[in-house]
Amino acid sequence: MAEPEAAGKTRISRTKDTSERLLDRELADVPPELRWREWMLRVEAVIFAAAEPVGRETLARVVGKDCSIDLLIDDLCAELRDRPYEIVFVAGGWQHRTRSRFAVPIRASQASTRSAAPALSDFEAMVLMAIAYFQPTTRGDLSKIFGKEVSRDTIASLRNANFLASGPRSPTPGAPYTYVTTKHFLSAFGLQTLRDLPDVEALEDAGLLSRKGVQEEVLVAVEGEEE
Repeated sequence: MAEPEAAGKTRISRTKDTSERLLDRELADVPPELRWREWMLRVEAVIFAAAEPVGRETLARVVGKDCSIDLLIDDLCAELRDRPYEIVFVAGGWQHRTRSRFAVPIRASQASTRSAAPALSDFEAMVLMAIAYFQPTTRGDLSKIFGKEVSRDTIASLRNANFLASGPRSPTPGAPYTYVTTKHFLSAFGLQTLRDLPDVEALEDAGLLSRKGVQEEVLVAVEGEEE
């Protein structure tokens, strides 16, 4: 089975190399204003077609070597200013997103959307929040946080939603796996990096969060899971 799989990867690699050779990136024979416009359209097409945020290195493959990706993106954002969607920078790359003010009519339409996030239970959401703040963390660590065992099914649900990945082995006895959030987690929650997570102490100081309130929410979520 290994040989056909290797042959398939080789064919894909050759096809990709051929596509890159056939693409005229520099457009040296095209007038400057039309050249810029073509680069804008290429960049927008790549971002629109991609399933995940597109990084700078990927976009650089379809434009001239001296082309400024940032200026192209600025011009695209200006063109989309009056449209119901925009290009945003999340999870280390650019992505097409519907503007938040259109969330209500989209939900009311009940149309199936490409970026529909999997529904999480209250407890799964709490576990995901804990991992985001304390990663890399083990299932045992999570059980201590919540005062009850966090099941493998809960972790599996978050992994299947592509929010979690395995981190380094813990130095504790038994060397259990740790869990970390993924790039998809950042994208789904509109974060550029984990540094964009709200600071717990800052939220408390601003009166937007109470540790007691969080503890009560956790208890309610845990009771709901048990029921």
